Amino acid sequence: MSITIYSTPTCPFCIQLKKYLDEHEVTYTNIDVSSSQEKAQEMIQKSRQMGVPVTDIDGQIVIGFDKEKLNELLQLK
Repeated sequence: MSITIYSTPTCPFCIQLKKYLDEHEVTYTNIDVSSSQEKAQEMIQKSRQMGVPVTDIDGQIVIGFDKEKLNELLQLK
């Protein structure tokens, strides 16, 4: 399973999302879109959103810290 999080260091929802995944021992790649215009554009293309966090789970896009959707896609309880 491939999980990529597009985030910024100061976004509170990004911090909560990463903490939640860490607590559930979910491995992910974090991309700081504040330091890469190219990656920010990639995120916008995938999500049609400019806000963070955006999580890409095997091509399924989750906008924001949507715990219910994350639990469903990652089969977490």
